[in-house]
Amino acid sequence: MKSEFVNSIDKINEVTWQSLANSSSPFINYQFFKSLENSQSVSSKTGWQPHHLLWSKSNNVDAILPMYIKQHSWGEYVFDWAWADAYQEHNEPYYPKLVATIPFTPISTPKLMGTYIELSQVFSVLTEHCLAQNINSWHILYTQKIQKQSLRLNNVFHRNTVQFHWFNHQYHDFSEFLSTFTARKRKNVKKERLSISQQNIKVRRILGKDITTEEISFFYLTYQLTYLKRGHSPHLTSDFFSNALKSLPNNILLVIASVDGCDVACAWFFFDEHQLYGRYWGCTQAYNNLHFELCYYQGIDFCIEHKLQVFNPGAQGEHKIQRGFEPVLTHSYHWIKHLGFRPAIQQFCLQEQQQMQLYLKHCQQFLPFKAETS
Repeated sequence: MKSEFVNSIDKINEVTWQSLANSSSPFINYQFFKSLENSQSVSSKTGWQPHHLLWSKSNNVDAILPMYIKQHSWGEYVFDWAWADAYQEHNEPYYPKLVATIPFTPISTPKLMGTYIELSQVFSVLTEHCLAQNINSWHILYTQKIQKQSLRLNNVFHRNTVQFHWFNHQYHDFSEFLSTFTARKRKNVKKERLSISQQNIKVRRILGKDITTEEISFFYLTYQLTYLKRGHSPHLTSDFFSNALKSLPNNILLVIASVDGCDVACAWFFFDEHQLYGRYWGCTQAYNNLHFELCYYQGIDFCIEHKLQVFNPGAQGEHKIQRGFEPVLTHSYHWIKHLGFRPAIQQFCLQEQQQMQLYLKHCQQFLPFKAETS
């Protein structure tokens, strides 16, 4: 096998990429990554220089690992700011680093696309490349769990985070889903949903192919406002959403709320054959429970109607628990070049794993479901 790194998705054949991806997920679709690059949402200027790994036998590309050279840690959701701060305190450079992830998207996928190769097989390739190119670390975020032996052999550290996902147990409608709740929790959700109509809010769901220019413009306005309220610039440009809408119309859902015929809030989702993914939310006016309705309850309704099995509404958010979203562990893997920092970072990862396991069990205690009877 021989490896090569390329700095643009345009240097990779789309047919080859799609054949190796072998999935309906929009987040490993060639057009999703192309939309990110063509819109300049990821580029050297934004600190996301594409640096995709190709593995080949003879003249055929047999595996692809989308990667980026990063000059910061924004948009990753597996936070290593404390590591960067420790390096700075010791006058050591933490960046650049090499990251395999879906930019701005904490969604677990296999990451490495290819049939005959395991993710752990590329560890040594990434390490050698970092050593040769003066890159200080590599990171593979939100991927499948890997055997501990492979991690030990390659000095790779394992991190966990907890997300909250909704699972479809063949529900026929939202009422059947709510019937699994305790009476108090069920009453609370009904009250939240009822408040939407009481505020004269109308909600509509639009599939990608039916989204108008006016609707996507309104969505981007609300998307920008969400970031500006926190003092940040949006990660994604308007061109990204326009490009994604053209290339992935069958993977996009937009939910819009309006009052007296005037649109006031949006939630943008991606979906595939099996899952719904909540991604972006914004509003021009605040209304009680509107975030819960657009970002969670409308998504659950959509999953039930379209028989989707899982709804991943995004990172963090303990408020999701009482609305029926269950805690799940995610997995990420990290290699650090600096020998002096390895012991401390390894200890950090081990302690974090223990904390995440305890946190997951703690969250499970607050799920709204009735106790199972034997």
